[in-house]
Amino acid sequence: MAAANSSAKGVKMASDGLWQGENPLDFALPLLAVQIAVILVVTQGLALALKPLRQPKVVAEILGGILLGPSALGRWGAFRRTIFPEWSAAALDTVSGLGLLLFLFLVGLELDFRAVRRVGPRSVAVAAAGIVPPLLAAPGLVPLLKLAVPASRDSRHASFLSLCVFLGAALAVTALPVLACILKELGLLATPFGETAMAAAAVNDVFAWAVLALALAVSGGGSGRNPNGTESELAPVYILASGAVFVAFMLCAVRPLMARLARRLGAADRAAGVTCSGAVACALLAGAVTDAIGVHPVFGAFVFGLSMPREGGLAERAGEQVAPLVSGLMLPLYFATSGLHTNVDNVRGVAAWGMVALVVAVAFLGKFGGTFAVAAWTGMARREAAALGVAMSAKGLVELIVLNIGKERKVLDDTTFAIFVIMALTTTVLATPFITALYRCPPSATTPDIGDVVELKGVGDACPA
Repeated sequence: MAAANSSAKGVKMASDGLWQGENPLDFALPLLAVQIAVILVVTQGLALALKPLRQPKVVAEILGGILLGPSALGRWGAFRRTIFPEWSAAALDTVSGLGLLLFLFLVGLELDFRAVRRVGPRSVAVAAAGIVPPLLAAPGLVPLLKLAVPASRDSRHASFLSLCVFLGAALAVTALPVLACILKELGLLATPFGETAMAAAAVNDVFAWAVLALALAVSGGGSGRNPNGTESELAPVYILASGAVFVAFMLCAVRPLMARLARRLGAADRAAGVTCSGAVACALLAGAVTDAIGVHPVFGAFVFGLSMPREGGLAERAGEQVAPLVSGLMLPLYFATSGLHTNVDNVRGVAAWGMVALVVAVAFLGKFGGTFAVAAWTGMARREAAALGVAMSAKGLVELIVLNIGKERKVLDDTTFAIFVIMALTTTVLATPFITALYRCPPSATTPDIGDVVELKGVGDACPA
């Protein structure tokens, strides 16, 4: 009854208590607290169960969301209406989205372009070889996907170009934080093999964000939200131009100003809290700016993280203070809510499940084939080259960002979303056992030598993804 009243009068923050005849789960704050507790208990329990299999936490977090969602426990109407009612979805999505925005800020803090430049042309070639085949395969998948999965009413407006860009980005991406966790778990992070894999994944990540920005511009322009048809057609141009100006302003104007501020503050402990709070506030504002441009807020937070100078310890202090809360609490909620939005029941029939098998094959073999060929050509031993190809096929964070944004923009329908979430889970689960089976011997002398490990310090160490 209170839930009905909340829909009519707006959702209240907290109840007056059971003694006043009100159910706390009909109010926003206590329900959100229970939802977070349930998600953390289920996902951490699954993480412990999967630990002997050496799987990254993202697998447990997505599986936990799927278990709590409409594919499993969500079938039980009383559970769904009590713990995850429809009216509460906005609050949970907002909190998890905030965690994602802050995590991308941390990724930007730790992704140092100087380290990427030091990896040399070999790792750049390995990254490109893993990107190009899946991107080229996307236009061939789109017609097959439309045949196997009837388009929903919401996604029928999606253009062929929008689908190609979103699906290509989802197929081509390598999850840098997930790969760091897998290699760390296997004891390979500090080896020449691990250094090569991380360097190539870092290059892949930068490319993935460029493709995602293009996907956001294309989908924003084709949504038909503007009443004037001409303006809608030109919207992608405006979005891309505004995004380029934003990136140039952050890197060319904001970064020097922040470097000057870092030198002035030095390592003063009394300024650490203020600078951390200021950095988080600026990251949130940057997200709001890119949202106004027409690009997802996470892009603004990521670019602001890139613009923070590494000198003076400013970026390091901000990362140390923000990372524990984000990686321990807020980011797992994002993965779990992605699982909550995934209904495996939408994948029905032989054609749809055949499409799942095809998407998994394209995502895995496209990354594996290109990476293996180039790695072997540059002198890496065949078994190491094969293990590197498997490593580059691991999915995770950016994959889910692409899929969730595609669903928000109504480019991807529920069935396509479910197919690609299954693909992300499958390729990530396969990475650890395949690398273990292939990488049995120590690195050979022909393995490309990388001077420094490209790792998300403070983010990758916590293995949040």
